[in-house]
Amino acid sequence: MHRLSSRLGSIAGSICRFRPHEHVRKQDASKLVFHRALLISKGSENLGNGAKSTMFMQKQIVDALLLGDRSSASNLLMDLGQEKHSLTADSFVHILSYCAMSPDPLFVMETWKIMEERGIFLNNKCSLLMIEALCKGGYFDEAFGLISFLAESHVMFPVLPVYNCFLRACAKSQSTVHVSQCLDLMDHRMVGKNEATYSVLLELAVCQKSLSSVHEIWTDFVKNYSPSVLSLRKFIWSYTRLGDVKSAYTALQKMVALATGPAGGKLRSLELDIPIPSRTEFHRNDLNFEENGSSADELFCKKMVPSNGDVGRISGNGMKCGEVESGPLTLPNNYRSSFVKKVLSWSFNDAIHACALTRNCGLAEQLMQQMHELGLQPSCHTFDGFVRSVVSERGFSDGMKILKTMQQRKLKPYDSTLAAVSISCSKALELDLAEALLEEISACPHGGPFHAYFSACDTMDQPERAMRMFVKMKQMDVLPDVKTYELLFSLFGNVNAPYEEGNRLSQVDAAKRIRMIEMDMEKHGIQHSHASMMNLLKALGTEGMTKELLQYLNVAENLFYYNNTCLGTQVYDAVLHSLVKSKEIHMAIKLFNNMKHSGFFPEAATFEIMLDCCCVMGCLKSAFALLSMMIRSGFCPGVLTYTSLIKIVLRFERFDDALNLLDQASSEGIELDVTIMNTIMKEACVKLRIDVIEFLVEKMNREKIQPDPSTCCAVFSTYVNLGYHSTAMEALQVLSMRMLCNNDDASPDMTEYVENFVVAEDAGADSRILEFFKGYEEFLSFALFNLRWSAMLGYSLCSSPSRSPWAMRLASSYDRPQNLIR
Repeated sequence: MHRLSSRLGSIAGSICRFRPHEHVRKQDASKLVFHRALLISKGSENLGNGAKSTMFMQKQIVDALLLGDRSSASNLLMDLGQEKHSLTADSFVHILSYCAMSPDPLFVMETWKIMEERGIFLNNKCSLLMIEALCKGGYFDEAFGLISFLAESHVMFPVLPVYNCFLRACAKSQSTVHVSQCLDLMDHRMVGKNEATYSVLLELAVCQKSLSSVHEIWTDFVKNYSPSVLSLRKFIWSYTRLGDVKSAYTALQKMVALATGPAGGKLRSLELDIPIPSRTEFHRNDLNFEENGSSADELFCKKMVPSNGDVGRISGNGMKCGEVESGPLTLPNNYRSSFVKKVLSWSFNDAIHACALTRNCGLAEQLMQQMHELGLQPSCHTFDGFVRSVVSERGFSDGMKILKTMQQRKLKPYDSTLAAVSISCSKALELDLAEALLEEISACPHGGPFHAYFSACDTMDQPERAMRMFVKMKQMDVLPDVKTYELLFSLFGNVNAPYEEGNRLSQVDAAKRIRMIEMDMEKHGIQHSHASMMNLLKALGTEGMTKELLQYLNVAENLFYYNNTCLGTQVYDAVLHSLVKSKEIHMAIKLFNNMKHSGFFPEAATFEIMLDCCCVMGCLKSAFALLSMMIRSGFCPGVLTYTSLIKIVLRFERFDDALNLLDQASSEGIELDVTIMNTIMKEACVKLRIDVIEFLVEKMNREKIQPDPSTCCAVFSTYVNLGYHSTAMEALQVLSMRMLCNNDDASPDMTEYVENFVVAEDAGADSRILEFFKGYEEFLSFALFNLRWSAMLGYSLCSSPSRSPWAMRLASSYDRPQNLIR
C-alpha cells in the first residue's frame, strides 16, 4: 500500500498544472447532465440504504463538478470518504465515470487518494475509468505508469479491456511510442490480444499509412481467430484506405462467402486460441450507459462508416472504453440479418471508393454487379464512389449516365459526386455541362471543381464564363488558394482575344484587373507562387507592357529571395520571350547577361529565345556564338534551334543555306515540323520562288507533315502572284484535303466531311463549319471552308489528294532546286 501511495503522489504531482474549469465545454454540458442522470438512475435500483446514501453523495459531487464548483466537490468527496458504513470501489465508480467523460484527471487523483486512505482496492472498472481520464487529458506517461504499477502490484491485475482502452487512446493521438510500450507489457504479462485489440492496431496502421503493418496484423490475427463478418469488415476498411484494392477484394469475397454460407453470416468468431484472463471484474453493463446492446465490433463498424453518410449508416460514437471485448452477440435473428447486410454494404462501398482512387473502373463495375446479385441496394454513397471510378477512366458521358440512373432511383447525388462529373466535363471542355453541375452543388470543401472549370474556360478563351463561376465560388464560401489565383491571372491578366495586339486602352484595363486579383490575394494572405508569377508576367508581355513587366520581375526577385526560394530560369525565360516579341532587343540582352551573372544557368529554352533575338537583329555571327555556347552547356540543337537559324539566313535570301540546315536537321534525327517548313515557304512566297515551294510541299508529303493554314496561304499566294490561278485552286484543294486526313488515300472521314459540309446544300452548312472554329478546331474549319468555296466556284473535287494532277507532277519531279541564289 505504501508503494501505491507513493505512485499516487507522483502521478498527481505531474498533472497538477491541469485547470479543472477548462474541461467542461458548453456544448458538452447537456450530454454530461444526461450521462449523470442516466448513471444515477441505473445505479439506484436494488440498493440498500447505505448504498443509496453513497449514490446520493456521488450525485451531489457530480452536480458540483458540472457547475464548476470544485471546492464543494472536493469537500463532498472528503465527506464520502468519512462515511461510517463500508465503502467499496463501486462507491466511487460514478464519480470516476464522470471524470472519464469530462475528462478531469485531477479529480480522478483526488478520488484515488481518498480510496487509498480508506484502504479500498481498485477494481478493473475503476482502474479503466482512471486510465481513460488520464489518456483523454493527454497524460499517456502517467496512464501507462498506472497500468505498469497495477500489473506488478499483486493486488489486482489489469484485464485486456484496460490495455485496449490505453491502446485506443494512443492510436487516436498516434503515439506510437506508448503503443510499443503497451504491447511489450502485454507480451510480458501474457495478456494476449482479442479482436478489439486488433481493431485498434489496424486504426493505428491506417493512420501511419503502413500497409505492411496491416498485412502483418492479418497474419497474426488469422493464427488466433477464424475471421468473422465484422473482423473482415475492419480489414477491408484498412486495405481500402491504403489503396490495396486486391487485398480488399479478396477479403470482401471471404465476407460474402461467410455471410451467405451455412453460418448465416455470423458476426463474431467464438474460437479463441490465445490466452485471455478467465476471471474478470469487468462487466459492460456497469460502464456503458449510451450504447448497451452493441458489441465492440458493431461499434467499430459504426465508426468506420464514411462521414458523408450512407443509407445504411447507424449513428454512434465509436467504440468506447468498457465495451464487451469477446463473446457472441445476443441479438434477434432478424436484426442480425439486417445488420449483416449493412456491414456488407459498407464494405462494398469502401471497395468501390478504393477503385475510384486507383482508377479501376472494371472492378468497380464488377462490385456493383455483385451487389445487385446479393440484393444489396446501392446508396448515394455507393454511387459516389462508382461515379468517381467511371469518370476517371471513361470520361464525363458515362458519369452523366450514372447521374441519370440515380435520378430514376430518386437518389440525390452528393455534392462530391456532382463535382467529380463536373471536373470530368471541364477536362473534356464541355463547359455547358460542367457549369450546370456546378450550379447544383450546394457546398464544396475545396476549389478543385472550380479550378477545373477555370482551366477549361482559359483553354476555350471564355473568361466571362469563369467570372460567373468565380462569383458562385465566393457565394459558397469556398476559400481560394494559390491555384485559384494562378488561373485567374491566366484568364484575366490580358484583355485582348487571341490574334489581337495590345493597345493603350487594353493595357489600362489589364493593369486594373491584375491589381484587383492581387488585392484579393492579400485579403486571403496568399503569396505568389512560381506559376502565378509566371502567368502574371506572361499577361503583361502579351499586352506589350514592357515597363510593368520589368517592374514585376524585380518584385518577383525580391519576393522569392526573402522567402529563400529560387526564382527559377523559367520566369526569366517568360520575360525574355516577351521582350524579344516586343522587339526590345537591348533589354533582352541586358537581362540575359544579368541572369548569367546572378547564377542562373540558361536552359535550352533560354538559348532558343535568344536565337530568336538574333533573328530580330539579323546577326548571324551572334546566332552561331549562341549556338556554340548552347552546345558547350550540354544542350543539343532541336527543331526550334534550326528554325531560328533558318530565319536568320533567309534574311539574306540564302535559300541554299536554309535547305542545307533542313538537311542537317534531318541527318541528326530531328523530326521536322510544319513550322520549320512554313518558315522557308513564307520567304519563298515573298521572293516568288515557286521551285522552293513545290519542293517543300512534296517533302512535307513524303515525311507525313500535315500542312496548316500558313502552308496553304504561302502556296496559294505564290501561284496567284505568278498568275497560275487554276493551279492555285488545285493546290489549295490538295493541301486542304491533306489537313483533313493523315494520308493521301481517301478515308471514310473524308467522305463524311465532303457530304456533310463541302457539298451540302442546306442553309446551315456554313454555320456548322463555324462550330469547329468555336471549338478551337480552326484548322478543320479552315480546310472545310477552302473546299466548300472551291466547289461553289465550280472546281471539281478530287476523290483523293494523291490523284490530283498537280500532286502527281510534284511527286514525279521531286528534286532539290538548283541555283537558288539569284
